[in-house]
Amino acid sequence: MIELRNLHKAFHLNGVTKVVARDISFTFPKGECVALMGGNGAGKSTMLKMLAGTVRPDSGEIVRHGSVSWPVGFAGSFHGDLTGAQNVKFVARIYGVDSDEMVKFAKDFSRLGGHMNLPVRTYSSGMKSRLAFAMSMAIKFDTYLIDEITAVGDAAFQAKSEAMLRARLTESSAVFVSHSLQQMERLCNSGIVLQNGRVFYYARVQKAIEHYEHIMRGVMPPWMA
Repeated sequence: MIELRNLHKAFHLNGVTKVVARDISFTFPKGECVALMGGNGAGKSTMLKMLAGTVRPDSGEIVRHGSVSWPVGFAGSFHGDLTGAQNVKFVARIYGVDSDEMVKFAKDFSRLGGHMNLPVRTYSSGMKSRLAFAMSMAIKFDTYLIDEITAVGDAAFQAKSEAMLRARLTESSAVFVSHSLQQMERLCNSGIVLQNGRVFYYARVQKAIEHYEHIMRGVMPPWMA
């Protein structure tokens, strides 16, 4: 479970201020997969990074109860000169899990085979993403932060990734960002719409999707008019 307490975050560029979080207080429900939606530039990725602790809010605080993942599938933190296996072992040591077991899981799930023993800088973007997702799923977190990851790879790998994610969500919570409304409807219980620095929570994800679709059409939802 994650709590936001009077959270404020804004960016200032060329005399323009963009507010991502405007004094937000909210508690993500425990045991749910919550869809995080918003128009382009609403601040979804920034919000996910704040939840992960890699971006600091301007004021307020984020209280994390239990373990929280890094943004699942994030491949930007790989060390390019290390092999895939070495990168996995490094993360395993940080989180205190068995490094050999984690390498085996990541190798089997990502289907990288012998590439696991090659430097990550030789990988394609798809290979990096497959390894990053496998590495994320190898550790059981209380809350997963997920950003557009299950669209990686071919149809078979996408189905395999979604099945693994479903398995993890039987025991964990999640905050889920995706451009696929169908996927969010399949995987999420509830939803949040991030709009003008405010969060609008809906206990039914379908209602959050309806709000989001109104934003995309440039109109206010009728219940907010």
